[in-house]
Amino acid sequence: MTEGSEETGKAEASDELGRLRQGIDAIDFQVLDLINQRAGLAHRIGEIKRGNLYRPEREAQVLRRIGETNPGPLPAAAAQRIFREIMSACLALEQPLAVAYLGPEGTFTESAAHKHFGAAPTLTPYAAIDDTFRAVEAGNADYAVVPVENSTEGAIGRTLDLLLSSPLKICGEVNLRIHQNLLAKTDSLAGVKRIYSHAQSLAQCHEWLNRNLAQLPRVPVASNAEGARLAAEDPESCAIAGEAAASRYGLKVLAANIEDDPNNTTRFLVLGAHDAGPSGRDKTSLICSAQNRPGAMHALLTPLAAHGVSLTRLESRPARGFGGGRWEYIFYIDVEGHQQQPAVALALEELVRHTGFVKILGSYPAAAQ
Repeated sequence: MTEGSEETGKAEASDELGRLRQGIDAIDFQVLDLINQRAGLAHRIGEIKRGNLYRPEREAQVLRRIGETNPGPLPAAAAQRIFREIMSACLALEQPLAVAYLGPEGTFTESAAHKHFGAAPTLTPYAAIDDTFRAVEAGNADYAVVPVENSTEGAIGRTLDLLLSSPLKICGEVNLRIHQNLLAKTDSLAGVKRIYSHAQSLAQCHEWLNRNLAQLPRVPVASNAEGARLAAEDPESCAIAGEAAASRYGLKVLAANIEDDPNNTTRFLVLGAHDAGPSGRDKTSLICSAQNRPGAMHALLTPLAAHGVSLTRLESRPARGFGGGRWEYIFYIDVEGHQQQPAVALALEELVRHTGFVKILGSYPAAAQ
C-alpha cells in the first residue's frame, strides 16, 4: 500500500466514524425523548390510580416481554437491566419507595434489592432480619428484602420463623448468583492471621479454604459485609465477601469466585403489605400444619396432586411458638401458579379442609432462573 492510499484509507475511516457518531447522537436524542414520553404516561397512570403505584406483576410482565422479544445484539439480560432502571426512575417520580434490607452496606441482600427495585428507591440497611420485618410493619419502609434460602447451605431459619408470625406478604422473589471473593487490605496474605465472614459464606467456600488457607482460623460474623468492614480496619485479617463489599470498604480481591459450587445461588424474598396480582408466571407460598397421625403428609400433598398443582419447595420447621409439642412441625410450601388461578384456588381450599392450619404468605411473580 502506497503512502497516498494509506492516507486516503485513514480519511475514509475517519469520515465513517464521524457519520456513525452522528447517528448515535441522533438516536440518543430519540431515546431520551421516548423515555420522557414513557415517564409522562406513567405520571398520568399515577394520577388516575392514586394510592399504591408499585405493581410487581406489571414490572415482571414488562421485563419478560423485553427478554423474549429483544432482537440483539444487546444481550437480553442487559436490555432487561436498562428497562428495570427506566421503570424504577419513572415510579420514583410518583411514588418514591423506601426499601429495608439486611445490612450493612455491601451485603448480597443489598445487591438483590438493587436487582429487583433498581437504583431509584432509598435503601436502608438493618442489622438483623427481624429489624427489616419491623421496619415495614411499622411503616418506616415500604418493602423489605431478606434472604430465605441458599442452594448450597439451605434455608434461612430466622426468615422462615418470622414469616409465620408476621402480617407481611411476599410480593416478589430474587435469585442472585453468589460469587465469593477473598478480600484484604494488602496485596498479599503475608501476615494475615484470620478470616472474617458470615457462617454461610464460610460454609460455601469450605473446600477452597481447606485446600488453600487451612491454617487460618475462620471467624463467623453477622454478615459478609461486616467481615469486609473488619478486614478493612485490621491489616492482619482478610474477609470473604462479594465485589460490592470490596468496593464499599476499599479492599483488594486476592482470589475471585472461590465458592465451592459454581452455581451457588441465594433466593431472596420481597415483603410488603400486599402480595401481587397474576403475572402469567407465578408462585404461591404458604405455611401449614399436619396432624400427628399416620398418613398426615399424604393428606397434606394430595390436594395439590389432585388439581395438578406443581410443588416446588417443601421445608419443615419445628412448631415452637405455635402451640406444638416436641417433634411436631409446620411446613413451608411453594407451588407454581397464582392463588387466583382456579386449580391453585381449589387445591388451597381442599388443603384447608385437610389440615389444622394454613397461612397464605402470598402469590408473586416467579424470578428468572
